[in-house]
Amino acid sequence: MCRDKAGRRKYTPAKRDGREARIKKQLQQVELSPSSYDTAWVAMVPLPGSPGAPCFPQCVEWILLNQQDDGSWGVNEFGSSANKDILSSTLACVLALKKWNVGHEHIRRGLHFIGRNFPIVMDEKIAAPIGFNVIFPGMLRQAITMGLQFPVRQTDIDVILHLWEMEVKRFDGHKSCGREAYMAYVAEGLGNLLDWNEVMKFQRKNGSLFNSPSTTAAALIHNYDDKALGYLNLLVSKFGSAVPTVYPLNIHCQLSMVDLLEKIGISHHFSTEVKGILDMTYSFWLQRDEEIMLDVATCAMAFRLLRMNGYNVSSDELSHIAEASAFHDSLQGYLNDTKSILELYRASKVTLSEDELILDNLGSWSGSLLTQKLFSDGFPRISTYAEVEYALNFPFSATLERLEHKRNIEHFNARDSHMMNTEYLPCRVNQELLSLAVEDFTFLNLFTGMNSNILTENKLDQLQFARQKLTYCYLSAAATIFPPELSDARMSWAKNAVLTTVVDDFFDIGGSKEELENLIALVEKWDEHHKDDFFSEQVKIVFCALYTTVNQLGSMASAVQNRCVRNHLIETWLQLLRSMMTEAEWQISQYVPTVEEYMTNGVVSFALGPIVLPALYFVGEKISECVVKDQEHSELFRLMSTCGRLLNDIQGFEREGSEGKLNSVSLLVLHSGGSMSVEGARKAIQKTIVASRRDLLRLVLKEDVVVPRACKDLFWKMCKILHLFYFQTDGFSSPKEMASAVDAVINEPLKLSS
Repeated sequence: MCRDKAGRRKYTPAKRDGREARIKKQLQQVELSPSSYDTAWVAMVPLPGSPGAPCFPQCVEWILLNQQDDGSWGVNEFGSSANKDILSSTLACVLALKKWNVGHEHIRRGLHFIGRNFPIVMDEKIAAPIGFNVIFPGMLRQAITMGLQFPVRQTDIDVILHLWEMEVKRFDGHKSCGREAYMAYVAEGLGNLLDWNEVMKFQRKNGSLFNSPSTTAAALIHNYDDKALGYLNLLVSKFGSAVPTVYPLNIHCQLSMVDLLEKIGISHHFSTEVKGILDMTYSFWLQRDEEIMLDVATCAMAFRLLRMNGYNVSSDELSHIAEASAFHDSLQGYLNDTKSILELYRASKVTLSEDELILDNLGSWSGSLLTQKLFSDGFPRISTYAEVEYALNFPFSATLERLEHKRNIEHFNARDSHMMNTEYLPCRVNQELLSLAVEDFTFLNLFTGMNSNILTENKLDQLQFARQKLTYCYLSAAATIFPPELSDARMSWAKNAVLTTVVDDFFDIGGSKEELENLIALVEKWDEHHKDDFFSEQVKIVFCALYTTVNQLGSMASAVQNRCVRNHLIETWLQLLRSMMTEAEWQISQYVPTVEEYMTNGVVSFALGPIVLPALYFVGEKISECVVKDQEHSELFRLMSTCGRLLNDIQGFEREGSEGKLNSVSLLVLHSGGSMSVEGARKAIQKTIVASRRDLLRLVLKEDVVVPRACKDLFWKMCKILHLFYFQTDGFSSPKEMASAVDAVINEPLKLSS
């Protein structure tokens, strides 16, 4: 960033190209860090037919060349002191060298490192790799059997060995598929206690066990298998003398990066790479590839990302984990893995049909498990806790992109890693992703402010009846239509949002019947109106604001579309005014409409037409008159407005009732003949909202249709705004309810953790 002559920050793309190139490279070709732990286990595999020689001597050589100065093995990416992962890696490397009787000095230094840091092994508060309480003591037993002596008190060693015995006894309890999977996964620590033929049931098509080099090597040491050996041969030929923690991991890593790019708002910089990854994932999905289907988190994430990006994926492919019992029978289920449960919960929210019972089941039990974790004393207050809390408290349908991006940037964990048998970093460019996201967010903030105040420009601030909702209207525009190239769409959205609020108040409380009829007559005349036609100064102010704004936006939109669209904008306003007049007449005459009459009129009178429809002309797509008149266009509008109308009715029922107004809640009760309570009416309406939202999302994501995707997205974004505004109360009518959201998007800078 630099500054212009006025002292304002000005964007400069310094260093950006190199950074984006590195991120693109990582997206296209995942780089996996070498794992000392897994390399050590591969090094322990004997040559077939020659048990006294290593099958992979290059791995033994790598161990000899890569001991740290302090005697440890394992690279600590973040420079902190010893941890359980490094201790496991060091012990495994010591075992490998001892097995082949090489590196005596390396062994001595490794043993002393373990001895100095043995208290870490015994500290249950320190994070540990999966199965540490089985694998580390198991390796310790093996080391003692081999004659290795640790500079550690015998009582401390006895405590750790007792811990192993307790874990093994626990396995003798209730049998389950999940327990069997876990025992196979931590095979390095169980050795001859396992039935290796049973363990090999978990072998995958690529020859591995769980795509884990260490687990596969442990199995191969005890039970020769051609496919397992072929898997390790492939690894060593691909990665050289050091292997990664997990392989293959491409799909999981790439999907995780795509997800992260979307969450922090920079995926548009890598649209080609993202499409390539999703196309490849979709191909594997259709083949039911093991790399996707056998990993719960990857399967759930693939489903969510593919569906939200318009790919035709069926929730039936999640049937193998639809029930909680099926999940608990998996490795991740046995481990009660929070990230896997969270991914399943997120996937369950992308429902497009009432028939998707699989997603309903997923959402029910995964939500319950996450809630239990949230209120569990043992659940650590770390980034995962914050993710779970946010997912449960803020539904997918009630989030705004800009708010999401800001929150995710501020909570970004550049050191995020996954704990398997040993720790691994799934993405090595996290810091550069954060840097680009911060730069992008700050740059875009320069363009999301509105350069004019429609209230003062059009004397609307002189109308005593009008609610002052300028910042809320700016919020809805800035939080959803933030790219610089969409500035006209953002301005159109915000200005019309202000105008509809004023007009709504005019029909509700500000205008007499004569004034309302006069305003409609003026709009019907439009260019033919005369200065003497105004019934009152109020009517004049409202009409002139409409006339000026619609003409301005109509001229701009017509230039963009290369055809005249002003008449469509006028007609949209006229439909709104007539529907509002219908409601005013109902109230004056005390007429009680049917629910169907109310909703037919209400989807128009809710006033989303003048906000959303003109903005469609400014999102970079050519919209013909045929598109505007197409049934799909009308259905998108109907579903969006139905959600808004009913959300408003549920939250505004008491307030509107006190004002003598009817809405869908009161009408359902009135027309039920006493068979339905207010609470029952609310529940029925909530079901309609869910169905309308689901149908809207299905229509938005549907490919090969009339309305362009960029236009359909605006209907969905407005739906999400409405869910946020009316999430727990009538946030639009409350003077303070949305203040924090306004500040977060418009006023407050990013708050990055140090």
